[in-house]
Amino acid sequence: MKIHKTLPSSEYYLILTLRTFGNFLILSSLFFIGKTFYQPVREEVRYFIDQQNNKQYVVASAEEAPQIKEEIERQIEKGAFAKAAQKKNVEVLVPIDPNFSIVIPKIAANARIVSNVDAADKETYMEALKHGVAHTEGTAFPGEPGHIFMFAHSTDFAWNVGTYNAVFYLLYKLENNDEINIFYKGQRFVYKVVGREVIDPSQIEYITRTTDKEFLTLQTCWPPGTTLKRILIFAERVVE
Repeated sequence: MKIHKTLPSSEYYLILTLRTFGNFLILSSLFFIGKTFYQPVREEVRYFIDQQNNKQYVVASAEEAPQIKEEIERQIEKGAFAKAAQKKNVEVLVPIDPNFSIVIPKIAANARIVSNVDAADKETYMEALKHGVAHTEGTAFPGEPGHIFMFAHSTDFAWNVGTYNAVFYLLYKLENNDEINIFYKGQRFVYKVVGREVIDPSQIEYITRTTDKEFLTLQTCWPPGTTLKRILIFAERVVE
């Protein structure tokens, strides 16, 4: 609707101001909604496309990757990886940092791990989560007997969700026997998922759990894109 200039100037400018302010509020709302949910939606779409295309991910160290890629090409030529070979949908995931990183092939997660993060110091862990996955101070390291606790995508307010690392947004997709790889000091450690649980943020006793075997817990917020609950994924070390 056009604003007729026959209106008194004061009324005309009042209507123009209100309209401009209303448009600003609408655009601001759309911006913040997009900022909050862009990463979760992006991860969901990528996962859906991967599933539709039968994409496979193979985990390898930087030294192993060239040989594995060559082997994949040979297998494709021979007709192996039949479904994936149609579009060559086999990708090798090389850890971002061989000194400490996590790679989860099912959800194509590949991120650096920040070690010895104080889970009780909000400023410290919020900064760590901008760079990768946080390894909780006081818990074990790969190769050591005991409980290893790691977390990512944790935030103070819902509108900050998109600011932090998206590597664990799809953690809920993991099921029993799915593989989790941790590279630590150049060595690869493989874990298999053995369970999961949704808890309240106040249930911090899971961090200090004790165990005689090498046990891994991964935590992120739940549901994806919110801070209402926490989902925990439990895994045990696979020793060959």
